[in-house]
Amino acid sequence: MTRLDPGWAPDDGQSRYGRHRARHADAAPEPYPDDRDEPEEAEPRPRGGRNLPAAIAVGVTLGGVVIASLFLYRPAFLAVIVLAVAVGCWEMSRAIRNTGAHPPLIPLIAGGVVMAGLGWARGPSAVALALFVTILAMMVWRLADGPAGYHRDMMAGTLIAVYVPFLASFAAMLAAPDDGAVRVLVALAAVVLSDTGGYVSGVAFGRHPLAPSVSPKKTWEGLAGSLVVTALGSAVLLALLLRVEWWWGLVFGIAVSAAAVLGDLAESLLKRDLGVKDMSTLLPGHGGLMDRLDSILFAAPTAYLLLSLMAPASR
Repeated sequence: MTRLDPGWAPDDGQSRYGRHRARHADAAPEPYPDDRDEPEEAEPRPRGGRNLPAAIAVGVTLGGVVIASLFLYRPAFLAVIVLAVAVGCWEMSRAIRNTGAHPPLIPLIAGGVVMAGLGWARGPSAVALALFVTILAMMVWRLADGPAGYHRDMMAGTLIAVYVPFLASFAAMLAAPDDGAVRVLVALAAVVLSDTGGYVSGVAFGRHPLAPSVSPKKTWEGLAGSLVVTALGSAVLLALLLRVEWWWGLVFGIAVSAAAVLGDLAESLLKRDLGVKDMSTLLPGHGGLMDRLDSILFAAPTAYLLLSLMAPASR
């Protein structure tokens, strides 16, 4: 269950300013949801608030599904993306309802599925067209509920359409060429290297907060570790797997790592604004699926654009 900000009040028809003031009545700096008082649990959890064995099991399972779909039957990877898009849209819509907005979920999910499919079959221009049609379909669908809150609901729906299915469709574009499995693999490896390098460097050397109001645990030292580790690892991987010059690999690693960190910060900012700890409780030890996709959603288009320049693919 998501948790609301203490000062939040349901939408009772008051002005937007009145709702904002009610929601932020206790505007003094409040702890991030991880730090708020929670009901006592039957079994104590680790200090990080996560069930570590469950988190590891879920992470290994998800990774196994992705790798198996890529290398055993590549079209199955498209099905994985479609499922992730549908779940991500649902989680985002559910979380955003804390603000009183109700984005049109059915056309949103349908449009997201079409975007992923067209990304696989036709590429970026078709995805852009599908995004436009999805927004138009949401506008028409939402008319049935009347004018109250129309602008708010459409803004929320458009945000989700761009943030989840549009960005996720670049993962389908990465996987579509003959060597698509390798392209997705190097992109995912870069995200993992970025997370690992940032965590180790942050724990060992972290002193200066990167964005304390958004993600207090992230440090500049951790960011440096992310960039360095991902650059070096990507230089090796791209040279071995895609026959790309090592210095292109350095550029790829730095860009993808920076995008992954920005994706993580973007979702943290959204969760703070919505007053939720996780997007859902779907994945034990992880929270919601969107809590695992935040870095990947920003990294996928970055990897696609760079690999299109460094190693043009043939379908």
